[in-house]
Amino acid sequence: MLVLTGLAWMIHIMSMMKFLLNYGINLSSFLGLTMLMVPFIISIIVPFVTFIAIIFVYNKLISDNEVTVMAASGLSPLQIARPALIIASILTALHLALNIWIVPATQADFYSTQWNLRYGLAHMKLQEAAFTQLANGLVVYVDKVSGHDLSQVMLSDTRDKTSEIIIFAEKGKLVSTARGLSIVMSNGALQAKGNGNTTGTFSSFDMDLNVADKGGEDGFRVRRIPTSELLMSVTNIETEKQYKMVLAELCSRFLNPFMNIILAALCTMILLKSSLLRRRASLAPAIAVAAMGITMAAFMSASNMIESLTEFFILAAVQFVVFVIIMFILSKK
Repeated sequence: MLVLTGLAWMIHIMSMMKFLLNYGINLSSFLGLTMLMVPFIISIIVPFVTFIAIIFVYNKLISDNEVTVMAASGLSPLQIARPALIIASILTALHLALNIWIVPATQADFYSTQWNLRYGLAHMKLQEAAFTQLANGLVVYVDKVSGHDLSQVMLSDTRDKTSEIIIFAEKGKLVSTARGLSIVMSNGALQAKGNGNTTGTFSSFDMDLNVADKGGEDGFRVRRIPTSELLMSVTNIETEKQYKMVLAELCSRFLNPFMNIILAALCTMILLKSSLLRRRASLAPAIAVAAMGITMAAFMSASNMIESLTEFFILAAVQFVVFVIIMFILSKK
């Protein structure tokens, strides 16, 4: 788990390197942001980690003839598989807790922190006596900077060619709002160019810098919604697309953890039955891997195709039936 999580985390860091370079945030904030993705990464790889650990250990036992000795001493395949089922049950419980509480909380922090680093006051670092381009067509010049207080401000906004504006102000202050960054200026003058030229003075002028990605913070991201709110929102979804997203997320949170114990039972069943029957024992690991791939692919496909709560409960029932069948086969000597 540590190895695979570390690899996935490093890949995530590389994919976000452009974010680090473009927005000029410090390294500690960047690493803290990427660390918030670790619980989500773990929630994805836990079933695969469970399967890898079990197939490695039991294949080693089979190759050393220890399974043969245990079977000769009177142990049934189910008894030999018990340690794997116990660890898988523990991981299933931990996985459920991770999916229901920890992942939504850390994902909410991730998107909120990412938005603040991009568009909030933490991101905004204006240089004194220099022109700073906040966005294409939006340039700010500040003579002196003291925290978020500015003096001798010049702002040029040419993003909308039909309504260009230039502002000069004695003082200014950066303010974070729900829309993103705003700059409140006082004692200044402005010149606007549109259908005609407009000039004037002001004692106070509040301008929304509008540098935020409007879909970023307010986008519908089911991963960051608390589980209790997600359950209540099932019957109150605006669009069909969002409804399917919610159902897929419910499958991920509540049904995916049970794949740990299903894959553990499936792996031990194939390895132990092949070994004890002395048929195709050498092919057992490959067969187990193929069975795991087919099972996970089928589950993930079914999760994404669910269109109603009825289908959600049907998928849960199918999981239970598959597990019962595997356990029944395991219990037979």
